[in-house]
Amino acid sequence: MLKTLAATPIAEVATVLTINGEERHLAIEPWTTLLDLLRDKLDLIGTKKGCDHGQCGACTVLIDGVRVNSCLKLAVTLDGHEITTIEGLGGPGNLHPLQAAFVEHDAFQCGYCTPGQICSAQGLINEGHARSRLEVREQMSGNICRCGAYTNIADAVLDVLGQEAAA
Repeated sequence: MLKTLAATPIAEVATVLTINGEERHLAIEPWTTLLDLLRDKLDLIGTKKGCDHGQCGACTVLIDGVRVNSCLKLAVTLDGHEITTIEGLGGPGNLHPLQAAFVEHDAFQCGYCTPGQICSAQGLINEGHARSRLEVREQMSGNICRCGAYTNIADAVLDVLGQEAAA
């Protein structure tokens, strides 16, 4: 005779995240990815779901200033961390320098990958590793653009890097 095990409910985990400068006290199911939390629970839909396997970079956000594929991070593991999404970098009427450079250099076509590209570029700048076109292209290689705007994306990032160097 087979016994059936009653399903025991899994409790949500109390988690404190600072998202775009706002401290949020959340109860999160342990299997929820940061990407799903941002889009489905917090309505921060700028971060895009692409491959859901960490291979395209559409979901790139900054965690403590470091670029991370949010589809690969469980939200409960980030208790106490600071998350910055595209919405936290800037918006209409108050564009972040990278957002302005992307517009100026026409560094997007369909725009789907743009939030991840911009967050990745900010992480790249934070890391201080890329100083040449070759280094920018190499460091941004984890972010795929199906439209092929790579040259313009590199131009935008180099423009902002140049602005920072001049400051």
